[in-house]
Amino acid sequence: MLLSFRVANHRSLRSEQQLLLTPSYRADGPSDVDWEGVPVVGLFGPNASGKSNVIDAMVYMRDLVLGSLRESEPGAGVRRQPFALGIAARDEPSTFVVDLMLERVQYTYGFSVDDAQVTEEWMYSYPQKRKRLIFRRALDEYSFGDSPDSMRQVEEITESNVLFLSVAARSRQVLVRPVYDWFADIQDRKPLVAGSLRPAVMTAEALERFGYFDRLTTLLQAADTGIESAELIEETDAEFAERAARLDGLDESRTATGRAVRLAEISRRGKRRKHLVFRHRGETGTFALGLRDQSLGTRALYEMGLPVFISLDQGSSLIVDELDSSLHPYLSAQIIRLFTDSATNPLGAQLIFTSHDPTLLGRIQGAEVLHRDHIWFTEKNECGATEIFPLSDFNPRRDENRERRYLAGRYGAVPIVNDELFAAALSTREEGDDGFSGAYDQEGRP
Repeated sequence: MLLSFRVANHRSLRSEQQLLLTPSYRADGPSDVDWEGVPVVGLFGPNASGKSNVIDAMVYMRDLVLGSLRESEPGAGVRRQPFALGIAARDEPSTFVVDLMLERVQYTYGFSVDDAQVTEEWMYSYPQKRKRLIFRRALDEYSFGDSPDSMRQVEEITESNVLFLSVAARSRQVLVRPVYDWFADIQDRKPLVAGSLRPAVMTAEALERFGYFDRLTTLLQAADTGIESAELIEETDAEFAERAARLDGLDESRTATGRAVRLAEISRRGKRRKHLVFRHRGETGTFALGLRDQSLGTRALYEMGLPVFISLDQGSSLIVDELDSSLHPYLSAQIIRLFTDSATNPLGAQLIFTSHDPTLLGRIQGAEVLHRDHIWFTEKNECGATEIFPLSDFNPRRDENRERRYLAGRYGAVPIVNDELFAAALSTREEGDDGFSGAYDQEGRP
């Protein structure tokens, strides 16, 4: 489980900020499990306060661990996004650190990077709560604890802009694999916006292959989406031929015999795709609709289904930006409860999300959605830098109305709106010296 995440000099996160996931109120959690970290963390705050940047920092750290060996060319530097509102930040490294509890052993892993290279990298473990050095790196100088000689050999093939962890894990160094595997198992989801549709073919086939198809169908039925059933339909001969022609450069200038031979070759090495169809209740029975024809909320729930199932089944972390995007608060609450309930989350999976929905801070249908140590806030200081802080800083009572107190500004992290300027910006513009009356036609033209 993730116990702590620290980040500095990444996007709006200027000074070091820490997201602490160790429980502050153990009595609030389930009594039948001994989780070292809380299963859920929700980040709340106004627009542009940096909630998404905290999520982005976690995803950036994961992606660099998993991809620095594959994507970084020698001497090409390191891709990063330091704090943009200060001149000094560009010359300072960006730092990312996690504290993990894996198989009852605590690990600390972190690194600092600038535009050119990895400036520092370190990993410690704490077996029997005693600190043990696995490796430490300062530029091109390495030190190792009680590590095999093969770890030292990895040093020789690690470029200055590549993480040592990435190379060591690919070199089958067992000492670092638990931490690397934790990063590899992280799932993440960004909000689905209107008009977009992520490719669903691989997701639908993965649902069937890994046994999640029936579970997803049940989830969509339970959400009152109007869906009665779902099925995977194999593409027709014509669809298969069209795809083969498009992917393999088969054009109309070929003869019919040549196209048939080419199609046979493709068929032997490939397989037909399947697409997802939902059956909805109608006036005279059920009607089949594809994923593209579903509401944005149904598609958002479909998108969430697979990573939620995988996270719960593996006991891994799921990172979601704007959990409430296109979802009713009751559905968001139900997803959260899958993680807070030990019956549905026996392996201690963790959900880390951002939200604008204050109803998640209170009770829905009489049940508390988030516990006191599940709630964090973000706001920006006078220099435009994000600061994060937990609800526990305010010593909240267990029974207080957190939704109402948050909306009243008792915890901060709410937008400060200038009512007069806001009203003036949205009011109809009066006719001025330029003759503009403020009127628009149906297509938005003045």
